Amino acid sequence: MLITVINPNTAASMTEKIGNAARAAAAPGTQIVCVNPPYGPVSIEDHYDEAYAVPGLLGEVRAAEKQGCAAYVIACFGDPGLDAAREIADGPVIGIAEAAMHAASFVSTGFSVVTTLERTCVMARRLADRYGFRDACRSVRGTDLPVLELENPHSGAYARILEECRSALAQDRSGAIVLGCAGMADLRAELSKELGVPVIDGVAAAVKFSEALVSLGIGTSKRGDYARPLPKKYTGAFADYAPQSDQSST
Repeated sequence: MLITVINPNTAASMTEKIGNAARAAAAPGTQIVCVNPPYGPVSIEDHYDEAYAVPGLLGEVRAAEKQGCAAYVIACFGDPGLDAAREIADGPVIGIAEAAMHAASFVSTGFSVVTTLERTCVMARRLADRYGFRDACRSVRGTDLPVLELENPHSGAYARILEECRSALAQDRSGAIVLGCAGMADLRAELSKELGVPVIDGVAAAVKFSEALVSLGIGTSKRGDYARPLPKKYTGAFADYAPQSDQSST
């Protein structure tokens, strides 16, 4: 099966890291294609960034649909554009925050999210509430690391993330840690070894959930609010994004 993993920001080095994590998790016979849009924010750290990342993300979904992609992973912990992507995709579309929280709930009664900037904690908490994990998500903890500092070997990012994970386990009564950024995917194994608890990387979890759904023959429902977008004219810079009549549900 072909799974397209989309990094919604434009940082090519982070896309490569995410792709490596996705391929390491994939089963034999699963082909992973990891892409990022050609335009948009270089990192996603607030609502404004998210809004401008979504058009490029949807463009990648549309392109992959034409290639017969079986499933999609949105590799940003804000799960930007998730509902819109599900409207235009036949196969499953999995956001890494939703996947990670579900995976953590299978192995612990409570988990803590450790993420990057403090300002994104509210965004992650809202996702936990939306996905039904208000009680299971014991806390969302920011390290105040900018996303791109995860790429800097001199930033001390690992030590700061490890310290916050230890505080979460000590203070939150959590049994697992959810990594709140796709750029942390390469830290999962080492953190889990040091902490002695499950550490969940949403990229890997989303790949495995995607494989399971495709294997079961389950795609995205085209009834109700995930039906195809209604055909209409879009103007200006978004003219090429206009839903076509042959894409609409009948």
